[in-house]
Amino acid sequence: MQKTIGGLGEFALIRRVTSQFPRTDDVILGPGDDAAIVASPDGRTVATTDLLVEGRHFRREWSSARDVGHRAVAQNFADVVAMGARPTGLLIGFAAPADLPLAWAEEFTLGVRDECAIAGGAVVGGDMAGSDTLTIAITALGDLQGRAPVRRDGARPGDVVAYTGHLGLSAAGLALLTEGVDGPAACLDEHRRPSPPYASGPEAAHLGATAMLDVSDGLAQDLGHVCRGSEVGIDLDPALLAPEPALTEAVRILGGGAPRALAFMVSGGEDHALAATFPADTVLPDHWHRIGVVRAADPDDRYVTVAGKAPEQTGWDHFRQG
Repeated sequence: MQKTIGGLGEFALIRRVTSQFPRTDDVILGPGDDAAIVASPDGRTVATTDLLVEGRHFRREWSSARDVGHRAVAQNFADVVAMGARPTGLLIGFAAPADLPLAWAEEFTLGVRDECAIAGGAVVGGDMAGSDTLTIAITALGDLQGRAPVRRDGARPGDVVAYTGHLGLSAAGLALLTEGVDGPAACLDEHRRPSPPYASGPEAAHLGATAMLDVSDGLAQDLGHVCRGSEVGIDLDPALLAPEPALTEAVRILGGGAPRALAFMVSGGEDHALAATFPADTVLPDHWHRIGVVRAADPDDRYVTVAGKAPEQTGWDHFRQG
């Protein structure tokens, strides 16, 4: 008979799951007490939280439990590094139907463990509950290591806009899955297991980034937060938004040509690339791609444009899309 999480019991399940997580030097007291204790040498803690709801953020028929574990960590630690911080701790809220197979929960745990090993943080606690809908809530912590945080409100006219990581692959992967067609593994993999450039967040802070965020809801939509926070406008140059070969191949399969590839890059989201603004004279490493400029703007013009025009699509709407 297949074991389920409801049949095991909450505390037995928590012990079984948390035993999979190694600790790091940042964890003074890990899972097992009323609360964890995480070191904060900087004296400040970066904190963020996010939700994954089955049917809205992932589908079990498209993604394995390990995929979901990787994704849960990636989309949260991407926010931490986008502040210029180093990931330290992760807390997981896990609400699931009682008949969820125990094997699914254990595989999810392995995905979390493996992505934490990539990002550098550790699971320090969490909670479990019964729910009709499988829902995962993550709280991630980070350490600034003495650096000033890179916020969204520091961009200035004349700054350059650059990104690092992938743009458009995840959105193309989702389109391929939705249409039931096979496509480049790089697109499908990026949708199932985003690969944020974790080291590039602190790197950007060292390089003097004036504003930064991770691209979760679409490049144009997310950079729009920088525009409003910094009271500026941003113009992207489509000639500098060169699609990766996997994206070009996916669009060949899906149809739409170069305009659709550009739309995936500008409006797709969920690759969890990092986008940042830098002083114009900053010497950027090759993996940071310059794609536009920051311009002065009045209160009615704090928007992102592509070649001077508003993009046809901006990005993800959490209350309208599923």
